Amino acid sequence: MAAVFLVTLYEYSPLFYISVVSLCFVVTAAMVMGWFGFDVPVILRSSDETESHLLTPEKQMVQMTNPFTLKLGSGPASVTDGVSVGPCCLEPCVLSCFWGCKVSALQGALQAHQDGLKLSTPQNYLEALHLQYHYSQTFQYPLQYKHSDVTSIGNLDRVECHTQIPADHEIKDFGLLPRECYPLVAVLTLAEPEARDAYNIVASVTVIHVPDDKYSLSARVLFQYLLTSQGNMYELKPLFMSAVSRGESEPFHSEQNTQPREPNDEASRGEHTPVLEEDWSEGKGRDCVVCQNAAVNKVLLPCRHACVCDSCVSHFQHCPICRAFVQESFTLTQGPAAEQ
Repeated sequence: MAAVFLVTLYEYSPLFYISVVSLCFVVTAAMVMGWFGFDVPVILRSSDETESHLLTPEKQMVQMTNPFTLKLGSGPASVTDGVSVGPCCLEPCVLSCFWGCKVSALQGALQAHQDGLKLSTPQNYLEALHLQYHYSQTFQYPLQYKHSDVTSIGNLDRVECHTQIPADHEIKDFGLLPRECYPLVAVLTLAEPEARDAYNIVASVTVIHVPDDKYSLSARVLFQYLLTSQGNMYELKPLFMSAVSRGESEPFHSEQNTQPREPNDEASRGEHTPVLEEDWSEGKGRDCVVCQNAAVNKVLLPCRHACVCDSCVSHFQHCPICRAFVQESFTLTQGPAAEQ
């Protein structure tokens, strides 16, 4: 009876032809998309296809020694009361703070560095910014001498220095959004010429938001750039990972996020936190979120989630945390030699 019905439908109904052609088209399109790495519904995949995945391209990284570290202090911050920042450098350095620096002036200075003007000393930045800022303050770290416009911050490994606009400037805010100037730009440069020749990274530029009467968003790092002696510029970005560690349920006490707005910022405020370099050096690396056995050693791009080990990274085309498509990945440590 069923055969007679199908034969009748085949002879008298053009819908049969349309259905067959449509089904063949869908199956063919799914096979082609799966062949080129596109995601297709599981129902259209065969058992062999679900077991094999395209390998994630490995991004080749270059290891450098960064002599600069700068993070926000623990005290309150505002334009009128100032802000505390904590520099920590491998060599004696100079911290230059520029309040109300023009956005165009800073971008022009960074572009000039890439065009050949080497910005490696505080004087270079004073000249490159063309005085397009409201107030500047300089700290020596950790040298102990004073100058008319230079303040010593002591010979300490980790110390916070407080920078503030003098009250006689009568600056309480930097205007409404969108603004033409950054609240605070902190520049770290090496103090000794011999150190500038020894390190590839010669300066660190940190853009900091400081709350005021017009924009009360809490103080945070917006951008952070590293400048090299070859005229290159790199932007530092945080890595995100699951808050669950080896036998620990509490998140790390992490540095301030270095991005003003990222799709992953909500995750960093919740169950994901930025990764600190000292956490890895002290052996506090977290377990892979997939196998829960091996240590996390792969960072997925472009979402920057550090969540899988060397073995599990080859089994995913999408990030296990945010489901973003994985374009490439890189390794955190290259074996015992790289763990310093």
